Amino acid sequence: MSRQRVLSGVQPTGILHIGNYLGALRNWRGMVDDYDTFFCVVDMHAITVPEAVDPARLREAIRSVAAIYIAAGIDPDKATIFVQSDVPAHAELAWILTCMAPMGWLKRMTQFKVKGGDNEGVGTGLLTYPVLQAADILLYDADLVPVGADQKQHIELTRDLAERFNHRFGDVFHLPKPMIPKQGARIMGLDDPEAKMSKSTAVERPGHAIGLLDTPKQVKKKINRAKTDSGTCTIYEDASPGIRNLLGMFAAFTGEDPAEIGKRYDGRGYGYLKADLIAAAEAELAPLRARYEELRGDESVLDAILERGAERANAQANVVLARAKQAMGLGR
Repeated sequence: MSRQRVLSGVQPTGILHIGNYLGALRNWRGMVDDYDTFFCVVDMHAITVPEAVDPARLREAIRSVAAIYIAAGIDPDKATIFVQSDVPAHAELAWILTCMAPMGWLKRMTQFKVKGGDNEGVGTGLLTYPVLQAADILLYDADLVPVGADQKQHIELTRDLAERFNHRFGDVFHLPKPMIPKQGARIMGLDDPEAKMSKSTAVERPGHAIGLLDTPKQVKKKINRAKTDSGTCTIYEDASPGIRNLLGMFAAFTGEDPAEIGKRYDGRGYGYLKADLIAAAEAELAPLRARYEELRGDESVLDAILERGAERANAQANVVLARAKQAMGLGR
């Protein structure tokens, strides 16, 4: 029996942080033995706001994210790691699906309503990028798509578009399902424990998140300055949002129950909790940083991995694209 296929990706924008690692990358690492995995650097999604694009910075960020995938432990011999724009089928299928997508469906997408709204000057890419995301998924006949709960709407749109196409042109697309992790998927900001840790906010406010490439000194400084409250640590159920966030982070790093960790520090000063959390974070991040530096020290190794990934991805994506074009009557 063939393994189920998993597809996911990260935009090369902002700063990849421990929330991305604990909620996504570390989970992906554990999937490569049990699933047929495709992990993409979705660089075409990074240009939806073209005025914010710096070509040199984007090019560097693409390579950096790819290297972080591997440094986080995703084995490129078991997983297909590739760059989205290295596979032209993504753009071609996105156009086909855009022609199938009712305007009302796209305008109802949460991110467009928040960022676009009634602004007539907003780029069309912000409206249509969920269709590109659908193409990303459907091109690989993905069974499962690891996402946070806040991305579930995008998988639902993907399924709706696939069903609409299949109903009109025949059974072309496989319908994917979201794969939402149960633990570690929602790490909150160190400076605002009631807002999810964000890659873009990490650029604007350095104390907001622990970047995966932060130095030990930076990690220590950020955790020590993380928002808590006055007094001493209380057990998990009664703790403030800031303490619950730190305990949740600790639990995600160590695999312990956050309530049990809370009991261990109950009534003690926050310094004890933060010192041990710093040690737990460093135990995970130190080998990641070392492997990243190794990869970036010899760019030919990274290039070879991405070339091999692009070859595998193109082989799969082109089969599905041809299937869609033939069903629709495109081409000669």
